[in-house]
Amino acid sequence: MAGHGTVISIHIAPTGAAPMKSVTNAKVVAGRGLEGDRYYSKLGTYSNQAGSGRDVTLIEIEAIDALKRDYEVDLDANRSRRNIVTQGIPLNHCVEKEFRIGDVVLRGTRLCEPCAHMEKLTVKGAMRGLVHRGGLRAEIISGGSICVGDTIQFQAPTAR
Repeated sequence: MAGHGTVISIHIAPTGAAPMKSVTNAKVVAGRGLEGDRYYSKLGTYSNQAGSGRDVTLIEIEAIDALKRDYEVDLDANRSRRNIVTQGIPLNHCVEKEFRIGDVVLRGTRLCEPCAHMEKLTVKGAMRGLVHRGGLRAEIISGGSICVGDTIQFQAPTAR
């Protein structure tokens, strides 16, 4: 799969339901997440529930823009409850695919469908407007750092 995108912004929250804080870069640790984020510290709302893809969540700025255009719901990127906001890459196509952001390798595990908890913390109407375009959950294959402006590229799978 060809294509690449860009990291528009990065967001972390120290605990579940805490406001997201925008950062310009983040240390990324395989199997844990973004240093300083709720899921890295196992303090996220869903940390104690089974399921993959809680290391990192991503959402397209195009989906946030469409939410405003199609549903008249204005959601700031930093309030999306996702760690990384991207531009120019179709995240739905990243499920079960490996991709690289800067020097970090991730694997998309499943779509990050919006939920009532997300809507409660953001804006009324966000859940309905982000169905099937609420982003991507990913696991970190190899860590490093991610910075705003980093390129996102698909890559061949690593041997396991």
